[in-house]
Amino acid sequence: MANTPQSKKRARQTVRRTAVNTARRSRIRTHLRKVEEAIASGNKDAAAEALKVAQPEVMRGVTKGVFHKNTASRKISRLSARVKALGA
Repeated sequence: MANTPQSKKRARQTVRRTAVNTARRSRIRTHLRKVEEAIASGNKDAAAEALKVAQPEVMRGVTKGVFHKNTASRKISRLSARVKALGA
């Protein structure tokens, strides 16, 4: 348990940051799921549009420290390859 005033403050800040990061991660996953659903439906235009919206969200998660840069790049790369394969 936190004893010093500074450690008590850090505990409060951690609770707030965890809530923000959880909401941010959930928002990113929702965007990724929309891309997945569009790919599953076979609609290339909808999938491309969903990817276009999801990409900045994922990269924003990187700048905010929710995801690692390489993780985000890998997810976007794999999704874009699947969207591209829909047209072929």
